[in-house]
Amino acid sequence: MTSHPLNLEPALRPLNHYNRTLQAYVQPPNWANPTPAHRYDLVVIGAGTAGLVVAAGAAGLDLGLKVALVEKSLMGGDCLNVGCVPSKCVIRSSRVVADMRQASPFGIQPPPSIEVDFAAVMDRMRQIRANISHHDSVERFSNLGIDVFLGQAHFVDGKTVQVGEHRLPFKKAVIATGARAHRPSVPGLAEAGFLTNETVFSLTERPRRLAVIGGGPIGCELAQAFHRLGSEVTLLHRHGHLLDREDTDAADIVQQQLLKEQLNLVLDGTLERVETTTTGKLLHYSQTGSSAPQTVEVDEILVGAGRVPNVDGLNLEAVGVEYDRRRGVVVNDHLQTTNPHIFAAGDICMNWKFTHAADAAARIVIKNALFSPFGLGRSKLSNLVMPWVTYTDPEIAHVGLYAHEAKQQGIETDTIQIPFSSVDRALADGESDGFLKILHKKGSDKILGATIVARHAGEMISEITLAMVTGQGLSAISGVIHPYPTQAEAIKKAADAYRRTLLTPRTKSLLTLLTRFS
Repeated sequence: MTSHPLNLEPALRPLNHYNRTLQAYVQPPNWANPTPAHRYDLVVIGAGTAGLVVAAGAAGLDLGLKVALVEKSLMGGDCLNVGCVPSKCVIRSSRVVADMRQASPFGIQPPPSIEVDFAAVMDRMRQIRANISHHDSVERFSNLGIDVFLGQAHFVDGKTVQVGEHRLPFKKAVIATGARAHRPSVPGLAEAGFLTNETVFSLTERPRRLAVIGGGPIGCELAQAFHRLGSEVTLLHRHGHLLDREDTDAADIVQQQLLKEQLNLVLDGTLERVETTTTGKLLHYSQTGSSAPQTVEVDEILVGAGRVPNVDGLNLEAVGVEYDRRRGVVVNDHLQTTNPHIFAAGDICMNWKFTHAADAAARIVIKNALFSPFGLGRSKLSNLVMPWVTYTDPEIAHVGLYAHEAKQQGIETDTIQIPFSSVDRALADGESDGFLKILHKKGSDKILGATIVARHAGEMISEITLAMVTGQGLSAISGVIHPYPTQAEAIKKAADAYRRTLLTPRTKSLLTLLTRFS
């Protein structure tokens, strides 16, 4: 057994008590890679969500399968270390600040000044991250009977993966190397220095002035959070509307909320160059419809504009695995690459770049790679019903089709929309700006998609997802008793609204007749 020295990752900075705990679990400094087995049933490259689920799922079946798991950075991948977990911790702290500032309508007078201890906010995040990191630890996966190798992996040939000095012969392999933050090639940006989701959670001091590049989910979430925590935020987006891939009405509510909170929004803006000055970083940008050059000076720049698949260094050409540097590894609907013995899952190959999507895809890979001889009984990625959430305040949650997608597929639809201003609990909570929108097949109660805009939209969307997965329509939801008062009552209101459309003149006549004999 040989130890493999590893560089300190950005997520582990500063190397305080909490980050030392994190490191001990997900990148133990003195870890010694095991002696490889004669042959592995499965070699998994990448220990983010997809890789962890594949490895643990295969090993946990207790069938004697020999599994190897390779990670070049931190076990747990983006989600644990620089994604879902740290971002939601910071967002939660920022919501406390927002609640305090918005207390007056509830009869509570906020203090004249709300002091934010930014270092304490970040320390809380690191503590929570460390406390849950044992779930993704090297030790835990080793105890599952998995051979864990820390280091850079690459394919030697169609039967072998190499990690350092070790060669890992395999029957099947899975590529789950994920994606990383896109780094724009803007003149002066690299020289000035910038943050991404991979480095922003290493901050110990609050940036007084922060520019966020990109008005997608990551950009909007972190722009709002840092603004609430006391940074002067400028959000630069190249399109005319934030969250332009979301439902337009939903995105508009979030955009209006950011404007209400007095973020500086620069829409239709293109970052041209960055200049380093004695007082900060000067962003030069242009805006559609304006010929005048624009500038804004900040202390830090956070780039949240897209993801790039981690395909470099894998030597995919040697094993006939097709890939694209923008889209990632090419897979079919069964998550099989162009090499039939190699599969892929997660951000490396999917448009859905969510932790729960990687988890679901990993389960498909386990079945298709190990338990579908001759291709029999394989599962399909396209059969998944995938919800997602943008964790702004309010949140946007969506599942299924948008109206324009249904139209493209030639499906006639109707839409039911329930404003939260008509939901009693939302009024009591002071959260009435959102809505629930359900898209259903015209002339049917079949649910095709839904969008929810609410502070806890992510907690509500699963009821609709369950209905879609199990084939339950709006009529079935109408028959489900929802506790009163809850904001989820909006879902029942939508179902009841559909039921009322069934009261045609003919059915009313029939009901009138029935009352005469009752």
